[in-house]
Amino acid sequence: MSQPTIVIATQNAGKLREIQATMGDMPVQWETLARFGDVVEPIEDGATFLENAAIKARYYSKLTGCWTLADDSGLVVDALDGDPGVYSARYAGDACDDAANNRKLIERLHGVPMDKRTARFVCSIACADGETILAEAEGRFEGLIVDEPRGANGFGYDPHFLVPSLGRTSAELEPEHKNSISHRGEALAAIRPKLRTILNL
Repeated sequence: MSQPTIVIATQNAGKLREIQATMGDMPVQWETLARFGDVVEPIEDGATFLENAAIKARYYSKLTGCWTLADDSGLVVDALDGDPGVYSARYAGDACDDAANNRKLIERLHGVPMDKRTARFVCSIACADGETILAEAEGRFEGLIVDEPRGANGFGYDPHFLVPSLGRTSAELEPEHKNSISHRGEALAAIRPKLRTILNL
């Protein structure tokens, strides 16, 4: 019996590594969008991370003809009324990069005391077969935002995201450690048994 194929809907190398580290031992043939050549990205106009994850999962599943696992994630900062939220990847503009996003974040938090800088990474994951959503899950990773970047691991806002219980930023954690406690790790752990049930594994 051949292994089922599930496409991971991402071009982000860091995100792909995190997903494969958690799900790689499942008897599934994991593929990425790279197998399908240049694909046009869908318009992510959902109001929540879960809505955007579902939009991507359905879109890429119909495009590839395969079950597709898609996620949407970002940073939610309480002092900024939930920003950058679903706009995390393009917080400083559509053509921005991680450095620009981080600069804007720190500028907007200027003068905000540390105890008011509570934040969390949120990750929502959806798996679709065409228009049908087969499974969904969400994970959260609580922390505080610090002005000075620390650490070389991770990507995005990781260097500014302090995990108080560890005294280290997300970018200072070893990948295996981060994957076990992060928002994406929690979401993947939550969706994993749902996928195994659907696949009769």
